[in-house]
Amino acid sequence: MVKYVLKKLLFMLLSLFILASMTFFLMKAIPGDPFTSEKKVSPEIRVLLEEKYGLNKPMYEQYLKYMGGIVKGDFGVSMKYLNRDVSDMIGETFTASLKLGIFAIIISIIVGVLLGLLAAVYHRKLIDDVTMVLAVIGIAVPSFLLASLLQYVFAFKLGWFNVMGFDGPLDYVLPVAALSASPIAFIARLTRSSMLEVLHADYIKTAKAKGLKWPAIMFKHVVRNGILPVVTYVGPMTANIITGSVVIEQIFNIGGIGKVFVESITNRDYTMIMGITIFYGILLMLARFLTDIAYVLVDPRIKLESRKGA
Repeated sequence: MVKYVLKKLLFMLLSLFILASMTFFLMKAIPGDPFTSEKKVSPEIRVLLEEKYGLNKPMYEQYLKYMGGIVKGDFGVSMKYLNRDVSDMIGETFTASLKLGIFAIIISIIVGVLLGLLAAVYHRKLIDDVTMVLAVIGIAVPSFLLASLLQYVFAFKLGWFNVMGFDGPLDYVLPVAALSASPIAFIARLTRSSMLEVLHADYIKTAKAKGLKWPAIMFKHVVRNGILPVVTYVGPMTANIITGSVVIEQIFNIGGIGKVFVESITNRDYTMIMGITIFYGILLMLARFLTDIAYVLVDPRIKLESRKGA
């Protein structure tokens, strides 16, 4: 286990180095600079701003300085928000994004597994058909379109929720629903397929022949073995929810890290873009790492070495 964890951490550090380097040079390749939109900035002031943020230095010096700051945990100072550290802004805005993401992940897993399990148990019946139709719709409809529809129907027309904002418990409902719809649909289809395969396995028939009660069969054999593909999907699902929250936060005007990320791209705020990109990269790598560990904990028969290529 220790060897596996150290190897994974080494690959994570290498991936972060590549991500940070690529993000830095891609930002420099974009035409313009953070002060392009400032129409009233005189050439003299522009020179002073470039000197303040080190943009007048050679590319390699800027790169070495930025990478050195990352090693120390310093993502620099925002070029648009006056005297604001990127690290501080990420810490302040990530709270709302974290709440949204955690709720979306929990709802996606619980609802998706239950729907998939029901569809598998009642295979080729009405519940199965309805669940699969909803799953197809959930996968086909983009989250930003679903978010707009939810706003129009439940907030604007019915008035059950606020159109925008993130102040009370009810304000979580619409953005979480929009963000978790696609993962729920995918998990439902994945669970249904896995559960059907397990339900027709020989050891399930043997358990029935031995007189084992159906609830015990379901929870001890069917669910435990059928849930493994879902555990594998948790990593990619987390990535989808994290990246998807960027759009959802913008639509619902949630003051999270996703909204700041979109604004930083519009403003060409180099340090903010690079800081949030690296932060997202760390989150996604941690999610994948924890998924690999959880996969083994769910089924101890699986060896960590067998997943080294995953």
